[in-house]
Amino acid sequence: MIERELAYKFLREMVLLRRFEERTAQAYQQGKIGGFCHLYIGQEAVAVGAINALRDSDYVLSAYRDHGHALAKGMSAREVMAELFGKVTGCSKGKGGSMHLFSKEKKFLGGNGIVGAQIPIATGVGWAIKYRKRDDVVLCFFGEGAINQGAFHESLNLASIWRLPVIYICENNRFGMGTPVERASSIYDLSQKAYAYDMARSHVDGMDVIEVYNTVNEAVARARGRSLPTLIEARTYRYRGHSMSDPIHGHYRTKEDVEEQKKHDPILNLKNYLIQNHLWDESDYQKIEDEVKNIVTDALQFSDSSPEPDDSELFTDIYTGEYYGRTHG
Repeated sequence: MIERELAYKFLREMVLLRRFEERTAQAYQQGKIGGFCHLYIGQEAVAVGAINALRDSDYVLSAYRDHGHALAKGMSAREVMAELFGKVTGCSKGKGGSMHLFSKEKKFLGGNGIVGAQIPIATGVGWAIKYRKRDDVVLCFFGEGAINQGAFHESLNLASIWRLPVIYICENNRFGMGTPVERASSIYDLSQKAYAYDMARSHVDGMDVIEVYNTVNEAVARARGRSLPTLIEARTYRYRGHSMSDPIHGHYRTKEDVEEQKKHDPILNLKNYLIQNHLWDESDYQKIEDEVKNIVTDALQFSDSSPEPDDSELFTDIYTGEYYGRTHG
């Protein structure tokens, strides 16, 4: 059993992620957000449970479904929403958009648009930590659609050989775009992939924030204390389509399937836990909803009123021809 204060922290963060994404969907439909946009609705327990097991100096890397991870790592709703709006006040100056959130200060190293690209990068961060003789750890989030790529296997092999403090978290939301995992993987328990690399493994209920938190805590202790990697499969479910360009239910699942999964909603699960353990307070929950509503509304207003990047920003934060000529003759 966890303390009431921590449980309510989990609840507040999951509600923030949920309400932020709901308003993001509305803004996208209003044409205020362009490009690709992948929502995290339904998967909140994975980001919140896992990242709460870290300390501030630890690193997080994610894929393109990254809004929830960025917020859970402590990035503000303002800087995330402004980035989605393509505004200069966004965390990447409006240049990255939905898939390329980044914060050096918060140790959130993306947001990566290429499937699986963050896995070898996270492995490299783990190597840098060990090289510098620090005791930080790395969480690397990716979907099950990335797990059968070469970069995944190469990274886990190196992490095991070099004993790197990296925790690889596969968020198995069952559909790589629209393909059921059963049609894309020769095994159903994806955490078994760790056996090939003599690596610790776990699979958890990704709709249970407390189970995620406890499991990742164990992996963090292993990484921080013994510099050993872990592969965790978190079985979760996304309620929306693969992206905003995908119908809510797609052609690969039914409305009834989605509604059945919502009976195991991570926010509902935590509410039930609080009630069963006599920790529930309806007035406290309403305070959370009111606070979150104000935060998200403020983020939308801030993003609406923020300026777009100046044309000169096209030539900043890039490798220029002058730089290339100076280093390559």
